[in-house]
Amino acid sequence: MKAGILTVSDRSSRGEREDASGPALSRWLEKRGVKTGRLEIVPDEGDRIAAVLRNWADEEEFELILTTGGTGLSPRDVTPEATLTVVERTIPGFGERMRSRSLEKTPMAVLSRAVAGVRKRSLIINLPGSPKGAVENLEAVWDAVPHAVEKIRGDESECAPPHVP
Repeated sequence: MKAGILTVSDRSSRGEREDASGPALSRWLEKRGVKTGRLEIVPDEGDRIAAVLRNWADEEEFELILTTGGTGLSPRDVTPEATLTVVERTIPGFGERMRSRSLEKTPMAVLSRAVAGVRKRSLIINLPGSPKGAVENLEAVWDAVPHAVEKIRGDESECAPPHVP
């Protein structure tokens, strides 16, 4: 599996703060045999976010695209809205699972607006902007990610063995 990681941060895009989340996610993925094909930083601007997501799904054909940052309530937090303009199908269970797991650690998890979805043959998942939060949220859904990627890519095998009474 090949991934693209997009950090959404005004400060990091201006060089005022080092991006720690993108590299943390890349290291975490590498331990699981996933190669990071691209690691980029853009400001909190919906059109810029959407353009990268479209390019990575349509041209780069990454199986997995992760965003980190821009999922909160600040006026410039627009990553979920940008993602929703790009995906063809949403996968609500990813966001639900991430928020549920995060609620075990902080009541502020209810403020996350992270979404996930499919564009063409790519799985796109929004993650929080902190390195710890990004990795913890990816861990929360990771068991489903490889299977989701296989299905998006056309695997027609059964998801579960048939129930025999």
